[in-house]
Amino acid sequence: MEKNYYCLLILNILLLTFSCFPKEDALVKPNIIVFIVDDMGWQDSSVPFWSNTTEKNKLYYTPNMERLAAEGVKFTQAYAHAVCSPSRTSLMTGMNPARHKVTNWTLLKDVSQDHSDEILEFPDWNINGLQPVDSINHSVSATSLPKLLQENGYHTIHVGKAHWGAMGTPGEDPLNLGFDINIAGHAAGGLGSFLGEKNFGNKEPGTHTKPWGVPGLEKYHGDTVNLTDVLTKEAILALERAKEVEKPFYLYLSHYTVHIPLEPDHRFFKKYKEMGMEEPEARYASMVEGMDKSLGNIMNYLKNNDLDKNTIILFMSDNGGLSAEARGGRPHTHNSPLNSGKGSAYEGGIRVPMIVKWPGVVEGPRISSEYVIIDDFFPSILEMANVQNFQTIQEVDGVSFVPILKGKKLNSSDERALVWHYPNKWGPEGPGIGATSTIRMGDWKLVYWYKTGELELFNLADDIGESHNLASAHPQKVKEMATALGQYLRSVNADRPKFLLTGEPCPWPDEGFN
Repeated sequence: MEKNYYCLLILNILLLTFSCFPKEDALVKPNIIVFIVDDMGWQDSSVPFWSNTTEKNKLYYTPNMERLAAEGVKFTQAYAHAVCSPSRTSLMTGMNPARHKVTNWTLLKDVSQDHSDEILEFPDWNINGLQPVDSINHSVSATSLPKLLQENGYHTIHVGKAHWGAMGTPGEDPLNLGFDINIAGHAAGGLGSFLGEKNFGNKEPGTHTKPWGVPGLEKYHGDTVNLTDVLTKEAILALERAKEVEKPFYLYLSHYTVHIPLEPDHRFFKKYKEMGMEEPEARYASMVEGMDKSLGNIMNYLKNNDLDKNTIILFMSDNGGLSAEARGGRPHTHNSPLNSGKGSAYEGGIRVPMIVKWPGVVEGPRISSEYVIIDDFFPSILEMANVQNFQTIQEVDGVSFVPILKGKKLNSSDERALVWHYPNKWGPEGPGIGATSTIRMGDWKLVYWYKTGELELFNLADDIGESHNLASAHPQKVKEMATALGQYLRSVNADRPKFLLTGEPCPWPDEGFN
């Protein structure tokens, strides 16, 4: 009897002890912030994302990026895609653009943004973008990242640039793609103005002028405020309101900056002008610092509200830095030592700054040279959020980089191939800009040009600027990589251009070897 009494007493103590712990979900579901910058280049920061600090790094003042890097993992070989909509659709779905076929930037329903060409006819790509339903022609329907998070207990907040579905389609509204809150997101990827005194591109105060006026911020029209600061304030207000929901939050803070028009952020512009910078570059640098101030304000809010210990921050740009037009100095050099910029298959168009802070998991500062791509955000964030056994209607190409964050190795030198697919014509001319498909395997990178059939081979470890085409010196490597690229593109039924003269599709990258 006495033995039974003690057994029951121990059992009650154990039950009482375990009942004092929070439920498992409360322990394992962190808050998550994705902080996306538009058109920010690999060199546009005082944080060096290379082995060397460059003169360009010294031009910019980004102390809050430095702070984030000191507390997390800095990725020196992180990639997006060459222009915005493909990258953003890949983040939302985990699919590579070759699979989701949103291969160029979207805007008007049923209207391609491809520029005309004298040799190529461009494919019938998914010009209407990402959709929550399968009834919209020329679009991809997929199970979105915020929808899965929403279904698994997250309060989902969208602030800033959306640019997923074309105007007049369900996908233009983030609320249809899994967000509980949408602030300032719509179909357009650009804007008329960053300035409140210009109503953020809307013609009249209190109105929304499509396509380039930023919607939903009418209370700031006419004020001398910058959009970057306004979006930060609105994001913080949304986080304040989220306290009442009593759920972990997912904040997708997607800045319109540093996209054109290059307009000065007057909080910071004067000092760059006084440094002797050209007008466009002084404006650009002030926009970069305004973005960094936003990051600092968000981090300060988290700390002041005891949220910093349970909030993951993922920082990235949606493509390489603009360099073909609108900038000061010589075009195609702003991302040097990388070649070219936005719109290009070369590294300047696709390699981007990336930092991840994960309190309790990552002890910063750490640097990872393993290569990752924006497609990887989808499975990585779901793993961070402990969303398990989820179902998607799409096949996911991305691979979780959580093992890297936990100090493990993800890629051996040749195990994983990264693919970029751009069978389109962006507009500006420049190095690496054109209809291409590209593959990276280890240090080797192969670029295939649909118009000419040319194959370029680079070794990025030795030649980060892609100035030496090694295709003729390494024919077996070219064949190996072209075969892998062609096999992947066929496996996802990727689009490809046709020749105007014959109406025949351009060959696959490996067809010259078969």
